[in-house]
Amino acid sequence: MKINKYLEDLNAKSVAELNQELVAAKKELFNLRFQNATNQLDNTSRIKEARKNIARIQTVMAKKANAAE
Repeated sequence: MKINKYLEDLNAKSVAELNQELVAAKKELFNLRFQNATNQLDNTSRIKEARKNIARIQTVMAKKANAAE
């Protein structure tokens, strides 16, 4: 499964790398929303996918923060 591989990759990263990944995902979401507003976005399901990826990254970050305490 593609999602399981993505989660394994996220779990293997450090918190600093996850922060960089989160910033990149938020920039991607902003760009997708901008393209959607200007009717340039062909595949609108990418917005939903980007939002879920942001949630996945934040979940892994929260798990690592709780494990560190």
